[in-house]
Amino acid sequence: MTSRRPDPISQATEAAAAHGSGGTKRIIDDPGCQQMVGYRTEIDTQTGACLVMLELAPQHLNRNGLLHGGIVATLMDVVCGNTASQHFDAALHPPVVTVSLTLSYIAAARSGPVVASATATGGGASLAYVAGELVDGRGQILATATGVFKRIRG
Repeated sequence: MTSRRPDPISQATEAAAAHGSGGTKRIIDDPGCQQMVGYRTEIDTQTGACLVMLELAPQHLNRNGLLHGGIVATLMDVVCGNTASQHFDAALHPPVVTVSLTLSYIAAARSGPVVASATATGGGASLAYVAGELVDGRGQILATATGVFKRIRG
């Protein structure tokens, strides 16, 4: 049996609207993987919450027509890493590297939007512990993740 959450896309839109256009949303535009895969990364600069959204297209599917596990891992790494960065310093958004990322694949998706979100669960000056989940447009949990991220200092 799979769990369902409230519609994450509607929640994200409502939360952004509730904050108005006061500049509470930061869009992360990274070259490389983000451009190739096509996901969108948004960070709420007030709460530090991060969402990574992707509209599924044929290039995101495996040979069985299901969301590819590597794309799931990418989305979870991105959302957990950005959440860890916000945990360290919301204003500076310092760079981090993934120390470990453990995924559980729960359900499959074939089409529509998917949204990844994460929460920092602890950490110290150089390591952050993060838990995340990926849901489809109906709120069905597709995957969960836990990760450890290390802050990179200049």
